Amino acid sequence: MQFAFIIDGMTCDHCASGIQESLTQLNGDVQAEVSFASKQALITTETVSEEKLVKAIEAKGFRVVSNGADHDQEIEDIQKPSNGARLKLVIIGSGSSAFGCAIRAVEEGATVTLVESGTIGGCCVNVGCVPSKILIRAAHLAHSQRSNPFTGLLDHEPTIDRAALSQQQVSRVEELRAAKYTSILDSNPDIDLIQGAASFKDAHTLIIKKPDGSEQLLSADRFMVATGSTSFIPTIGGLKESPYWTSTEALFDEVLPEHLVVLGSGVVALEIAQAFQRLGSQVTLIARSTLLSKEEPALGEELMRALIAEGMKVLTYTTVSRVSHSASGFRLTTTQGEISGDKVLVAMGRVPNTSTLNLDVTGVQLNQRGGITVNDRMETNVDHIYAAGDCTDLPQYVYVAAAAGTRAAINLTGGNASLNLTSMPAVVFTDPQVATVGLTEKEASSQGIETESRTLSLDNVPRALTNFEESGFVKLVIDRQSSRIVGCQILAENGGEMIQTATLAIRNQMTIDDLADQLFPYLTMVEGLKLCAQTFRKDVSQLSCCAG
Repeated sequence: MQFAFIIDGMTCDHCASGIQESLTQLNGDVQAEVSFASKQALITTETVSEEKLVKAIEAKGFRVVSNGADHDQEIEDIQKPSNGARLKLVIIGSGSSAFGCAIRAVEEGATVTLVESGTIGGCCVNVGCVPSKILIRAAHLAHSQRSNPFTGLLDHEPTIDRAALSQQQVSRVEELRAAKYTSILDSNPDIDLIQGAASFKDAHTLIIKKPDGSEQLLSADRFMVATGSTSFIPTIGGLKESPYWTSTEALFDEVLPEHLVVLGSGVVALEIAQAFQRLGSQVTLIARSTLLSKEEPALGEELMRALIAEGMKVLTYTTVSRVSHSASGFRLTTTQGEISGDKVLVAMGRVPNTSTLNLDVTGVQLNQRGGITVNDRMETNVDHIYAAGDCTDLPQYVYVAAAAGTRAAINLTGGNASLNLTSMPAVVFTDPQVATVGLTEKEASSQGIETESRTLSLDNVPRALTNFEESGFVKLVIDRQSSRIVGCQILAENGGEMIQTATLAIRNQMTIDDLADQLFPYLTMVEGLKLCAQTFRKDVSQLSCCAG
């Protein structure tokens, strides 16, 4: 006899192997093949009844939702509505993961409704990546006028019109939002938009509270949660009662503060702090520990030296106990004394936007930060609810969110796609830039990998020498046994452009010899990767300029 079961509740391949082992232990003639990807169990036995097979599966904590001989038809019924209609998908949110999911789901035959309570496009285009990189680039040009490394170019103090710069940021944001988001809604009849705040009434129904105060109930075959994240505001006495900035206000305010105090030491804090320092503000950065404390320690140490050299005051291992505000500005009580400033920027991380969704009624699991727990297929523990982007426990990068949204669409329409983050690059757009991929030595060691590493200072890279920009380094971490590259950390001008080469090397399991043997164009910063790879076998200081 042959049985085909569809099983509810599996969250990973380990679940499938546990069910399979339980079934095969029932009797010597039971042959079982259980797949997490397809949520199915195919079983052949001559002696064990269907009832006993079902009980064995349920004893492991899972549920058989359908069974019978017509296995292919059952799969179809689960993946698509039983009446033959197109799969109806509702996505809460309208950022990169939401649109990535919507576009691909429509390509796979679904109809999509987006529910958005705020501005279309999410964080990246509106208040994140796009406006911040405009500000950072403008600040870089201002800094190069004030201080450049070439003796034949005379420095001068730049003229800064913060209001004009803010207006230019807004203009470009509006252009990109229209081109990359609004136009898709206008041109794709299978993607609808409902403006309003969504919360779950039950596992299959949303309550949409619209701007005019009315409510609408909305049901669907599948849901995808893509609600993004919000700035984390710490519990500090007086802070919430003061007119502090988050990154949103800092990016668009038309007045340049004389003295800006920044709370935080991560990506957003460092990028914005340096931009304001270069635009003409005096910046004091307050860090609870070190800069970029989760990264290779040398990255934060070297970056801090660069920031201090530009005039920034950096206080590490410092906490703030109270914030007060008056007509004269802000006053902060810290473990290193009192600090005054015109503005305070709170940039201490972001938290998932899940608290208003009423997810309790769905049974969807959250982590301690309130992020939705997903597997590499963007599945939650509830079969018909998926999630992607910053509202989940995934890394908070827009390109991760977009990739996750696309993979979620493939899976919720019956396909099989997973998100592999083993070679995920990350960039901090300071100057010099911080760029990383793969494992640090410490992370590799925790995984039982015996490593070897080399660090190449930039005064060994010809392009850095000709640029007179020699601060920074390139570090490669390898598996000592196989010589395969497992990690790379870079602190360099244009480090963000360099890191993708290391990413591809790790993704394709290249060794340091593979990388060292590649042809790199001379007088490029990325040549630093080749030179660093060569240091495992030779002394690069003894090579000619472009020696192979």
